[in-house]
Amino acid sequence: MGIAVNNINKKFGQFTALNNVSLDFPTGELTALLGPSGCGKTTLLRIIAGLEGQDSGQVLLDGEDASSRHVRERQVGFVFQHYALFKHMTVFENIAFGLRVKPRASRPSESVIREKVTELLELVQLDWLADRFPPQLSGGQRQRIALARALAVEPRVLLLDEPFGALDAKVRKELRRWLRRLHDELHVTSIFVTHDQEEALEVADQIVLMNKGNVEQTGSPQEVYEHPTSPFVYGFLGNVNLFHGRVHQGVLDTGGMRLDVPGHAEAEDVAGIGYVRPHDLDIERYAKGAEGIVVQLIRAHAIGPLAQLELARDDNAELIEAVISAERFKQLDLKEGETLVVRPRRLHVFVDQPSHHNQDAR
Repeated sequence: MGIAVNNINKKFGQFTALNNVSLDFPTGELTALLGPSGCGKTTLLRIIAGLEGQDSGQVLLDGEDASSRHVRERQVGFVFQHYALFKHMTVFENIAFGLRVKPRASRPSESVIREKVTELLELVQLDWLADRFPPQLSGGQRQRIALARALAVEPRVLLLDEPFGALDAKVRKELRRWLRRLHDELHVTSIFVTHDQEEALEVADQIVLMNKGNVEQTGSPQEVYEHPTSPFVYGFLGNVNLFHGRVHQGVLDTGGMRLDVPGHAEAEDVAGIGYVRPHDLDIERYAKGAEGIVVQLIRAHAIGPLAQLELARDDNAELIEAVISAERFKQLDLKEGETLVVRPRRLHVFVDQPSHHNQDAR
């Protein structure tokens, strides 16, 4: 089912939760609503579900305005962070619940219900737990049962609100992979809310980045990571180093270094900030006359395939974080306290003048 929202506005008192939000959620795809706490992502999900009313705007389900449709008529399946399973019912009964409470005319027979629940338990790989009660299950198992229960009523759209938020890191990672595989089998149009960028980048077909009630950027995981359209998106999707300086006729001057930024050839002495990911920095020992930013190695953390380096600049600006391969780190034989030079291999510059396009520099 295709879902779209047009010009959705929502206020809670003086607080603007959603500011004229319009979005398309592609049929059969998994879309992540990503952003910090309070950015409006859960409010938007609840409005699509019909659990919350918008002040203005439309929710379209398959092109039809569903704004006045009751939750039950929207054919939506939900999974929340706190799996609200019925503790006094077995896993089997929990999954069957949605089917058993259907109006008599559309309620399946007991044998069909049994068949369907068994099929769903196999789908979520927990058929061996059918007779257990929720308190006897682990958090990850409970969340998979909550998903099976949501799927039992054959929803046309599946909404997940921080579905793995209450679980520990290892279980979250397992469930993320499992959710992606499950989605590839079922192709039910799904929207999930998360504040975890790694989760969104790993699982989603499309990412909608939200900030303060507005949509900052929409695109595939690769698009939003590699071509962020605003400083907020750049900073939210992973660690980043900031190099403040002035941009003049295609050059960013940071005081310690001049960098070509061809996308800003027209800029005339304006403030600009270069954004550089830790793995896009080249590092070498300091030699007189070397080009780049002179830094001191404060701390090195080299466990596993990568070495993370904390570097202090001479001008007391904020610390720079660099990531190099453990192999390269060994090769350089770096010691804490040594003087090094860093140079960005790839940076993305945003200038203070909105009329100029913000572009990558290589």
